[in-house]
Amino acid sequence: MVLHLLLVWMTTAALMPAFGFMVLASGWGGGLGAAVPVFVVGVPLLLCLLAMTALPVRTIVPMCGSLPQRLGWAALVFVLGTFGVLAGLAAYSRDVELGSASARIALTGLPYALAAAFFIPDRWVRLGAVAVLGCGVVYGVFAGPAVAHQRQEEAEIARYRQSPELLYLGDSPPDMEISCVRVGPNSFSVDYTPVRAGYDLRHVSFWVSRSITPTLQCPELALKEMTCTVGKNGEMRVIADIPGGSGVTLVRRQGDTEVTVTSASLDESALRHLLNTLHPLSDAELEALMRDKKIEPTQ
Repeated sequence: MVLHLLLVWMTTAALMPAFGFMVLASGWGGGLGAAVPVFVVGVPLLLCLLAMTALPVRTIVPMCGSLPQRLGWAALVFVLGTFGVLAGLAAYSRDVELGSASARIALTGLPYALAAAFFIPDRWVRLGAVAVLGCGVVYGVFAGPAVAHQRQEEAEIARYRQSPELLYLGDSPPDMEISCVRVGPNSFSVDYTPVRAGYDLRHVSFWVSRSITPTLQCPELALKEMTCTVGKNGEMRVIADIPGGSGVTLVRRQGDTEVTVTSASLDESALRHLLNTLHPLSDAELEALMRDKKIEPTQ
């Protein structure tokens, strides 16, 4: 019985990937019309070869006593095993880890061997097949996707953490929250908006970038409505007169980076409080941003 199942496994593991590749290649090159003849010729050949693996158990398995019975047995094993292969492909498309290329080829024959095991009139063989099938279902439906999701999340966190010196946050102003975070190789920006959207149009922009000058310096201002000063503590303050009020921008050095916060709706004290609460982005904060889909990478 073990030899029989090994023969089924080895035969299908060797033939099914090649058959699938031939059908796919012919369909890719010539469309459905080219794939159908390959399928029509290949399936009967596969059934004949699969039926030959039943010869060692023709006196044990009731369905394998005669050639017509073996062909019927081969058809059932082929159909049931192919459903198993398709389920494996569906799991693999969801990034479920199935090992190396050689391991995946070997696994191709497993569903056919399991299907053949159910036709063997031995309780322990069938129970073993049920156990293997149950493990496969649990891994493909639950454990595998969970591991794949964790692996993707870890890769995404690692991508966001490529420039940790830029990842800083300040406490949200009162009644405001983070609405969007953008992470790039040379910048990190945050938008703060009101918790309750509506007539409240307050907005704060916050970003961290690498310093390009040894100290903060006021730029050449083109607009007369703008004033810029650099305080003794090295903090730069820019005020721009706009219709209905003024826009405030504060820039502060944080190590080798520059932290900028600007708003046309919040006063200077609120912006300075945001700068005073600067802290490195924690893992919990990053995971919360990812969970709420408020963070995105930029080029």
